Parts: sequence; C-alpha cells; structure tokens
Amino acid sequence: MTSPHLDAPELTPVTLLTGFLGSGKTTVLNQLVRQPTLARTLVIINEFGEIGLDHLLRSRVADDNMIEMSSGCLCCTIRGDLVETLRDAHWRYRVGGESRFDRVVIETTGLADPAPIIHTLMSVGAIARRYRLDGVVTTIDLTSAEATLDAQPEAVKQAAMADCLLLTKRDLVDAEQAAALEQRLQRINPAARRIEARHGQVAAADILGLGLFNTGAKIPDVARWLNEEAYAQAQVPHASHSHHSSQQARTAVDSGQPDLQDHDHHHDHGHDHDHGHAHDVNRHDDHIQSFALVVDQPIPDAMLDAWLDLLLAMCGQDMLRIKGILNVRGRTKPIAIHGVQHLFDPPIELPGWTSEDRRSKLVFITRDVPRTVIEETLDAFLATWPD
Repeated sequence: MTSPHLDAPELTPVTLLTGFLGSGKTTVLNQLVRQPTLARTLVIINEFGEIGLDHLLRSRVADDNMIEMSSGCLCCTIRGDLVETLRDAHWRYRVGGESRFDRVVIETTGLADPAPIIHTLMSVGAIARRYRLDGVVTTIDLTSAEATLDAQPEAVKQAAMADCLLLTKRDLVDAEQAAALEQRLQRINPAARRIEARHGQVAAADILGLGLFNTGAKIPDVARWLNEEAYAQAQVPHASHSHHSSQQARTAVDSGQPDLQDHDHHHDHGHDHDHGHAHDVNRHDDHIQSFALVVDQPIPDAMLDAWLDLLLAMCGQDMLRIKGILNVRGRTKPIAIHGVQHLFDPPIELPGWTSEDRRSKLVFITRDVPRTVIEETLDAFLATWPD
C-alpha cells in the first residue's frame, strides 16, 4: 500500500450525473444549476451527436461556466476533451488569481459507462492532483426503468455504481410499480441513497457531499460513506448456499443477490430475455452482487496489497466498486480505500477511529463475481499469511 495521505478535502469535488436515455438528467441539472448552492460550479455537459444545449439551460448558466462537448460520447473522448478541460479549468476560470469555481458537475450521455470518467479522476496525474470524486448520481425513470434494466446492461451498471439514485416521474406510476422497482434497486445497490425528484426538482445539498469528505470539512463521515449497515438490512430472498469459512476471522453480509458460483463467468449480456417470469435469472441486474465483509483482526499491510492484487488480476473489470475502512496492522489510525474496477485511489489515513469498533469493513459491488470468491480468497490469505 502506498503511503496514506489526508489531503482529499483540499481537492475540488466532482459530481458525476449519469442515467439512461430519457431518465431526466438534463431536467434535474436544469433545476440544480438555478440553486445558490451551485453558484460556483463548473458544469461539463456532453450531448450525444451535434445537438446543442437547450437554450433555457444555456441562459441559466453563464457560457463561460458551461463547457459543452458535442463531438461524441464522453466515455469515448475521455482521454482527450475531458482531461484537457479539467486540466485547464483552474487557470482558464480565474479572476484576480482566484478560481471562479469550487466544484464540478459532469453530465454524461445516457449510454455512457461511468467507469472511464471515474478512472480519469483517479489515474491521470494532472487531474488526480486537483480533483476528487464526490459522488455518482444516477437518474432512474420509474415509468421505464424495469424495461431499461432488463434490456440495457449500461443502465444496470449506472445504478450499481451510484452513490445516489434520483427517482424521476414518480407521479406517472402507481404505488405497486414503484415498490417493485424500489425492491429491484435495493438488490442492485442497497447502500445508495434514494431520492424522489418530482419534475426534476431535488435539493442540491442532497446530491453533494456523497464522498468520504464534505467540502471544507476535515473530519470524514465514515459511517455515511461506507454505509455497510445497508447491506445487513437488505433482504435475502434468493440466498441458496451455506458458506463454511472461518467466522472468527471474518463475517459477511449479503444483499440478497443469488449465488453465482455455478454460473458461467461471461460478459455477453446481449441475449434476449423472457421478461414474463417473476424473477428472471438472466436479467442483467442478476449479474450484480453487493455485499459487505468484516475482518476482526488487524490486516497486515502487505497481505492487503497481495489480496487486492490477486482479485484485480482475476476479475478487475468486474469489481465495479470497492470501499473500505481498514485496521492495518502497525497503524493506530484507520485507512480508507476506494476502488473502481482495476484502479484504486491512493489510500487515505483518517484522523482517528470514531467508535470502539476497530474492525476492518469492506463493501463490494461486483458483476459476475460471486461473493464466495471474495470470501474464500480473503480467508486463504488470512489463514496462511505469516505473522
């Protein structure tokens, strides 16, 4: 593990606003940018194709604070336009030597995979030194979400990677339809905050500060960020196996996805599905598992690196998101880690433990990676690693 640091609050927070086509992202953004909380926000918008921004939206946000990239999907130009935009923004948008913005909102196209954008924030040196991911916010259209999640793996990934789910068009569905979708989203991503956005209206404060650090705050809100209790509260209607690993070393909580141990590990999600079944095991979101692990004893630093390296080598692209607060052997303060697929942010040493509970806690959102793979590899490392 590289040396932990504690400078994240000084980095400019970035909110990623995503959601499938027609789910209401632009309507939400149109409402958000009118709020005083976002007065000093640089908004980066990508329009698929050559269609420009709605005139009303452009008029509500000063042109010199709005950057429109209309030359294709944001995730495909990630190493070009976005890197250049973020890199140059701190000198381009300065007055009297001071930056004119203190946060960034990036709106993606409905087809965009959020991972490459997050990777840019994590891995491009000039960007990672200035910015940090504050949160992924995904809009979910309640009128069409069931069909969209059935048919579009991108939509499932957007929901699975989100820190906050904005539920739009609630007034157009009945209570039963809304409840069914809520249960489905709970299985996909139990820890994500869910907020109803009527006519696109949502308070800016509700979708900001979703990361480990709030802007200007030195003390991180660990419990809110990790939210491992959400996994314990998730129901387990499809659990079908008994796990026999050492519970003294580590305990696990499953969010309710079926055990995929006997499934083929594949990524071909383009096949047709029969949506007439109450629970179609071939639905795209059935490839997603969300769960939490707790390790009772301090973890050796080198063992943690070796274990994570193994997981990422085996199935890095399918480790959609990993968060953890760790008790690392030899350290008196907790270490926070955050990974998206095969990349990790530099670990952060936190100011101190906030309770008497000093156990390490990790939460995972994976695709086609059974919980047992994570558990059994961890057990093997804990059992064999030399003291």
